[in-house]
Amino acid sequence: MGPLEGIRVLELSRTLAGPFCSMLLADMGAQVIKVEQPGVGDETRGYKPPEWGGESCYYLSLNRNKKGITLNLKTEEGRQIVKQLVSQVDVLIENFRTGTMEKFGLGYDVLKEINPRLVYCAVSGFGRTGPMKDEPAYDLLMQAFGGLMSVTGEPGRPPVKVGFSVVDLTTGLYAALGVLLALLAREKTGRGQYVEASLLQAIVSLQTYLAQGVLATGKIPGRLGSAHPNVAPYQVFETQDGYIIIAVPNDWLWKKMCDALGLDHLKEHPKFAINADRVKNREELVALMTDYTRTKTSAEILAKLKEAGVPSGPIYNIAEVLSHPQVVHLGMIQEVPHPTIGMMKVLGIPIIMSETPGSVRMAPPLLGQHTVEVLSGLGYSEEDINELKEKGVI
Repeated sequence: MGPLEGIRVLELSRTLAGPFCSMLLADMGAQVIKVEQPGVGDETRGYKPPEWGGESCYYLSLNRNKKGITLNLKTEEGRQIVKQLVSQVDVLIENFRTGTMEKFGLGYDVLKEINPRLVYCAVSGFGRTGPMKDEPAYDLLMQAFGGLMSVTGEPGRPPVKVGFSVVDLTTGLYAALGVLLALLAREKTGRGQYVEASLLQAIVSLQTYLAQGVLATGKIPGRLGSAHPNVAPYQVFETQDGYIIIAVPNDWLWKKMCDALGLDHLKEHPKFAINADRVKNREELVALMTDYTRTKTSAEILAKLKEAGVPSGPIYNIAEVLSHPQVVHLGMIQEVPHPTIGMMKVLGIPIIMSETPGSVRMAPPLLGQHTVEVLSGLGYSEEDINELKEKGVI
């Protein structure tokens, strides 16, 4: 039994941050009902290729452990069904544009009157207040706006985005944390509350040491490729047959690295003996180290560094990661039956809990797969449901 067993979540979100938030809750035992637009669904259903059994792999990655229904929120009947569900759930998650839920008559002020214990989680781009509250936002835009692209890429080259949708995913994590904190607070107060997470706040919060440096000195960091602004050597190095990572975050490991690789001429060199000087003379240091690494295979260098206890490693592609014995051992690849795919592989649960572990129990739903089941549970008859279909409500 997961730690959120008995918690019911109504998801009115789509794309990435909101669905990721609700999936995290679902993985830990919450019962999630995902609401989608009839005949259209979550826009990520159209993010193809790749696809599997006719379903978008993007959509599949974010919607396991959920029941799926369709509702047209532009209809009075659809909005009434939402209100009925709100009366029964603990959490609502939405990521509509600012003001949309209020136009539907489904804003927090309305819904908390229906269910005072409701935790209402709003996910947005720039926040729900302030001069940019109405602006649209996607991960790429926020990687740029939030400064991430200004420090990502090679010096003197154009900025590039990070390969994962890190802003959206972090926002989903913060939203899930906010929901859990609100549920914990409800145990003390008996009342729900409004929770908000935005892409802008998420990416600004991830600036951490870079932001602190700017606040302290005013100096603006730039792009360093794979290097670190505060420590060196801590980056990718080219070898005879590829590339590897060498990560030396302190002077003690610097000495161990030099001993392991036979770089005695660098170990006590006045330009490199301490980290501050290595950072100052980074370009020269990297060139000297690369002269060495290019003469050895990746395996040769990594074996020496591993034996010496110096942090280092290969650069894997996604397929290599997913098939790695350690990843498999940690249960990060799971299987679950799907209506059109059969047994499908999905990512596992990244949190280990000894007493109340999370689990992968259900495949991502087909569009409207559980509409009849959910409406029947609300007391709608077969005749009622057929009438709702004819009206385009479901």
